[in-house]
Amino acid sequence: MTATAPERAGGEAALRRLQLLVNRRLDGLLQGDYLGLLPGPGSEAGESREYRAGDDVRRMDWPVTARTTVPHVRLTVADRELETWLAVDLSPSLDFGTARMLKRDLVLAATAAMTHLTVRGGNRVGAVINAGGPELVRRPARPGRREAQGLLRTVARLIDEGGAARATAPGRPPGARWRGRQRGVPQHPADSLAPLIEALNSPPRRRGLAVVISDFLDPPERWAWPLRKLAARHEVLAVEVLDPCELELPAAGVLELRDPETGAVHEVQTGDRDLRRRYAQAAARQRELIADAVRTAGARQVRLRTDSDWLLDLVRFVAAQRHRRTRGGSR
Repeated sequence: MTATAPERAGGEAALRRLQLLVNRRLDGLLQGDYLGLLPGPGSEAGESREYRAGDDVRRMDWPVTARTTVPHVRLTVADRELETWLAVDLSPSLDFGTARMLKRDLVLAATAAMTHLTVRGGNRVGAVINAGGPELVRRPARPGRREAQGLLRTVARLIDEGGAARATAPGRPPGARWRGRQRGVPQHPADSLAPLIEALNSPPRRRGLAVVISDFLDPPERWAWPLRKLAARHEVLAVEVLDPCELELPAAGVLELRDPETGAVHEVQTGDRDLRRRYAQAAARQRELIADAVRTAGARQVRLRTDSDWLLDLVRFVAAQRHRRTRGGSR
């Protein structure tokens, strides 16, 4: 069974089906002692081991290094009780999709998976949501599955409200699915990723896990610094959602591309092979810049696509992180 788009009709029932799908596919990953979703520091001091290439130098165990004359790092054990904050980007650029689902539906699916992975054992989950309006929507961090379900209902409602409002906006053709982003066009601050990430930095919160779910289409120089500040205190996971047509244009003749955030319209001749080549090169470069900014911030990244089994991709990522943590903890 592969993960597909959450059905938009009958919102509450569709959300329950999505949660059931997530529960079935992800159950079993968190059996045994809770060690955190990501390999990284907790608050309890653990054992020391020899330094390996790629280890965080901030974790150097200097007393052991001095005593053995061999560089060592101090391992830490993740807190038994975790506080997770989700930064959920629902800006208009997510209202796009050419495969199994829209990116906004993939954001909801990723939010459901993250809450399922982190809500157990009395862990608290909260969210800050950018729904494209003048103010961010906040859900306080609270324990329990009922609170997590309330958070998901809030995200689903905002997605439905935002999609309906944009579908009836003046000048937007009904049902349009081919949309693009025009570079160089000023954006409203409410549609920027930086304030959303900054909302997790202030007020200061207890150390925990921060998950940023977005398409990261804002230029990295706008959000890289807030992400670095966030990663200095928390474990940070960047969940990047994307559509295959953001990587390569199909040869589909003349397409009308509309910027979902500004309404700017461009006609593009996709039959031009050279244009498609340059587009693919620019898209690849854009993804490299995003990955570099996330890596430089000290965060980890998982990429989910609208044309693939997003749950399988997420399971593979979590399994790889668990394996890395287990291997890193061995002497």
